[in-house]
Amino acid sequence: MLLPFALWGTAMAAMKALLPELSPLTLAWLRLLPAAVVLLAAVGLLGRSLAVDRRDWPWLLAFALVDGALFQGLLAEGLGDTGAGLGSVLIDSQPLLVALLARTFLGEAINPFGWVGLLLGLAGILCLGLPPELLRHWWLQGPAVAGVLGPSRGELLMLLAAAAMAVGTLLSRWACRHSDPLAVTGWHLLLGGLPLLALSLVGPLADPLRLWPQLSLAQWGLVAYASLLGSALAYGLFFWFASSGDLTGFTSLTFLTPVFALATGMLLLGEQLRPLQWLGVALALGSVLLINRRGELWQA
Repeated sequence: MLLPFALWGTAMAAMKALLPELSPLTLAWLRLLPAAVVLLAAVGLLGRSLAVDRRDWPWLLAFALVDGALFQGLLAEGLGDTGAGLGSVLIDSQPLLVALLARTFLGEAINPFGWVGLLLGLAGILCLGLPPELLRHWWLQGPAVAGVLGPSRGELLMLLAAAAMAVGTLLSRWACRHSDPLAVTGWHLLLGGLPLLALSLVGPLADPLRLWPQLSLAQWGLVAYASLLGSALAYGLFFWFASSGDLTGFTSLTFLTPVFALATGMLLLGEQLRPLQWLGVALALGSVLLINRRGELWQA
């Protein structure tokens, strides 16, 4: 259950490194379409049905539009105008939205322990993703230290991307009521990637100078990682688990995404965590524990 979040924690860094060479929409469809082909092929090789029940098609189309095209397009566009740390914080705030949606539409109980866990998780990713200088000045002077009264374009796009993913996670429940969750995930990647491909070719967001990628072998390796592992494997596992069980508790593991990203930097790059980041790790782990044990704690 932890693997999708570990893959997402490193796939965003790979995408950020590719943006100087690729337009955001090109990067988005390069991530989705190969992942869709691989995932659908895997479903067939496993002997599972690729067919989607006709009752699930309306939900699948909505799922593909919101979580495939809209989320991935907003994520890629926002990532180019936002720092990796702040972008991760904004995206990883989506468990709060998922909890509200699951409570409203699925009747999932949150209770006070769950709310405390969600707030701890949000505090944790703030400590993990934002520089201590910004947090210190914000605490003393308020949001005015950012130099603007409202969010920047990149920050707004990342917040909208988080909202799109939260809605898409809820839609995934209804999109696979009568169909295989892995097949639905593959079709949603394919159907969501096609509009991104079309928009990268024509329209106001097309960038002719960066339309067809001229990448080195190492850069193609980053594309393959973001597509095959950060999308095909990660999304296949994520929506497989999200299709049943406690949606609020499962998506709370998103708070661990920056933890995995930092752990990768420690192991592979020799990076060291600051005290504030260690605090963020502790808050993120505590939040996941509280959210997933909220029922037992509240009854006790």
